[in-house]
Amino acid sequence: MQDVGKQILYAAVALLLALPLSVQAQSSAGLSKVWAPDLGNGSYKNPVLYADYSDPDAIRVGDDFYLTSSSFNSAPGLQILHSKDLVNWTLIGAAFQEQLPVARYREPQHGNGVWAPALRYHNKEFYIFYPDPDLGIFVTKAKNPAGPWSTPICIKEASGWIDPCPLWDTDGKAYLVHGFAGSRAGIKTILAVSPMAADGLSLTGPDALVFDGHAAHPTLEGPKFYKRNGYYYIFAPAGGVPTGWQLVLRSKNVYGPYEERIVMDQGKTPINGPHQGAWVDTDAGEDWFLHFQDQGPYGRVVHLQPMVWKNDWPVIGEDPDGDGKGQPVLTYRKPRIKGKPQPLATPATSDEFSSNQLGLQWQWHANPQDYWAFLNGPQGYLRLYAMPLPEGYKNLWQLPNLLLQKLPAETFTATTKLTFQARAEGEKMGLVMMGLDYAYISLTNVGGKLQLSQSVCQKADKGSPETTTAPVVIPQSTQPIYLRVTVKLGAKCQFSYSFDGQQFRPLGIEFQAVEGKWIGAKVGLFCTRAAKFNDSGNADIDWFRIE
Repeated sequence: MQDVGKQILYAAVALLLALPLSVQAQSSAGLSKVWAPDLGNGSYKNPVLYADYSDPDAIRVGDDFYLTSSSFNSAPGLQILHSKDLVNWTLIGAAFQEQLPVARYREPQHGNGVWAPALRYHNKEFYIFYPDPDLGIFVTKAKNPAGPWSTPICIKEASGWIDPCPLWDTDGKAYLVHGFAGSRAGIKTILAVSPMAADGLSLTGPDALVFDGHAAHPTLEGPKFYKRNGYYYIFAPAGGVPTGWQLVLRSKNVYGPYEERIVMDQGKTPINGPHQGAWVDTDAGEDWFLHFQDQGPYGRVVHLQPMVWKNDWPVIGEDPDGDGKGQPVLTYRKPRIKGKPQPLATPATSDEFSSNQLGLQWQWHANPQDYWAFLNGPQGYLRLYAMPLPEGYKNLWQLPNLLLQKLPAETFTATTKLTFQARAEGEKMGLVMMGLDYAYISLTNVGGKLQLSQSVCQKADKGSPETTTAPVVIPQSTQPIYLRVTVKLGAKCQFSYSFDGQQFRPLGIEFQAVEGKWIGAKVGLFCTRAAKFNDSGNADIDWFRIE
């Protein structure tokens, strides 16, 4: 990135990032070119977050809304989003840069790590309670939701405790509700409540079983704890991720017995499995519900539903037959808020690499090492060094040094401009669509020449080998080179390349993207080498753009 116009633009962005959060959220800089839920006429369309923000939880503090979600083995983890109106969201930070224990999560732990978190605000501090299904329940705190967050502490060592959510009661007492993972605990579909210290940093007594869903609500999980009008409420999804429903429990006693009611299901809509999320209210007195929908390779995308209370039961979505069980809306009027409307905003996707920090949308596949990548500020590129493949290497499923981001819409193109400076035989730089199956287009140094090819791996999690197309040999003088993946409806992907950024040539077969382990597919970059020696080639990434 050399031209003066870009330098001026990124100086303006740097100035913006120095402004208070409330001012940052007013900006529409970096608005997505592929999905914006705000229709610009006082209405919105779902999903409000067309990306894999799985198991979302959200809160309002004053006139600001904040949201976090499961991040599993990715780092930075527990990304934090901000909004003024529940429709326009921006990324503002992450709760941690490395997942604990650091050594454990330096290797990919697919499907492990941070499961469904709970985000809360208590006593002028932000809390995130999150489960590691193999290790226990963790808590981290912050004065500012953009960070820094405290080092997570384990408040309950346990295998199989998942989806914790705290409740600070009006009498000063505190409690924690949670579920169980059958894969670890050997039991599931039940919810338990423990007494908790007022500071949220320890449990003070034994668990009590408060609800068993086996009779009518299989795969009960993801509870969220609230209190209203003297009732304790537990919002909890049931029925399984792709096909389930939103259950709400209520009781006058925190330990039950709890009444039950299904308050939202798919109904006559195309929105499958609408559940697991957060009840929030606005400063204008309205109630809303954020939840996810499983869209396979696109992940668990986030929808916003209107919500009303009838006879101290919530009704979520629209209720055309008036039976108290709602169904999702596809479009609706935006939430009413006090103050000025928020300009259009979306989470970042493209990155010009013109600062000394990666865009907040990027996550590594495991805890990163500092030397995997360097940013060069005003020089305007990201340098990826070719990291050695691990012993017993079979495919990319094993690699921690994948720099990835969530898919941002049903259809889009991801294009990157780069220069590859290989120094050893077998060094490779690629643009990858990653999942249980994956494919990539890459440059590989073979005999001192660069070869372009497409590689595909089916059932990567099973250790399957890649298959690779016949290579296209290119001279070093053709660099920089542009690599692209075009994603069509149904997550069908076509890779291509260009030497001028204008004319792109398809390479390889159309690839069907699929989800990863509990996550959607991800798109991004990697740089590797086959041999171990004391130096490395590198790829300089000028920019990465999603359009």
